[in-house]
This record gives sequence, structure tokens and C-alpha cells, in this order.
Amino acid sequence: MKNNFEFRSIRLDETDEAIRIESICFPPHEACKPEAMRARIKAAPDLFLVAVDKESGRIAGFLNGLSTDEERFRDEFFTDAGLYNPDGANVMIFGLDVLPEYRRQGLATELVKNYSGRERANGRKRLVLTCLDAKVPMYLKMGFEDLGMADSSWGGEEWHEMSLRL
Repeated sequence: MKNNFEFRSIRLDETDEAIRIESICFPPHEACKPEAMRARIKAAPDLFLVAVDKESGRIAGFLNGLSTDEERFRDEFFTDAGLYNPDGANVMIFGLDVLPEYRRQGLATELVKNYSGRERANGRKRLVLTCLDAKVPMYLKMGFEDLGMADSSWGGEEWHEMSLRL
């Protein structure tokens, strides 16, 4: 599976593709707004990990976040790329996006594994994310710990805060 994909940082010329994938993977009230996605990619392209299908050359999925010294997730991370601290100990994960035709093949797990290994090598301490109830078991299998309900109401939803020690 992992041999079918190239894992690398996003390129600036792939911004529109990332925005398109986000709109497919998340409902409108949860998806990152295009202007926020552009700001994130411009500020921290090295914190976007894309999985490129070697056969088609297209992005099959990605994982993205921003580094910070903050310990808890807050909704402002979604909208304010200015909270990015390049030397931050933790990475707040915003989205794990996998196109529908690539799901249930282990790509999400490979993205998390590659991302966590890369960020551990970069000296990071933790990955932090929020997810809906239905995704908690998936993230637990990937090694995340459920910290309970998050202080987040993004998209009018209730979220769990999950943490992965690196």
C-alpha cells in the first residue's frame, strides 16, 4: 500500500487541489474555508503532508496542522495561521483528508504514521486533534489517547480532543 504513494510536503501550486479535496472530505460547516487553507499552506507548507498516487500523479489525501507551544486545541487555530510557531513543541492537526476512492485501504493510517515520524524527527512532542464520536475508535487504533470532550464547537459540533505523544 505505502509503495503506491509518495509522501511529501505540499507544494504551493497544489493549494487549489487541497481546497478541492477538503470540500469533498468535509461538510461545508466543518470544512476549512479556502482563504484559511491558502493562509495555512503559505505559512507552513512543511506541516502539510500529502500522499500522491504514484500511478495517477494526483493527491489522494493529506494531513495538515500548525505547530504551537499551546497544549490544548482551540477553534482559533482553524482560522488564524498567525498562531503558527515554527519552533512549537506540539502540532494541532486540522484535517485528515482522504478522497473516497482511496478510503479503507490504510492510507489514513499511513499518513498519520509518516506525519508523526516526521514531526518526532523535527523535535515535536505531541500531535493534538479534534474528532467526532464516530472517528474516536479509528484514532485510538492509530495510537491517539482520547482526552474527552474538546473545548471546541467548530461547525456547531461536539468534538473529542485526541493526543498522540511523539
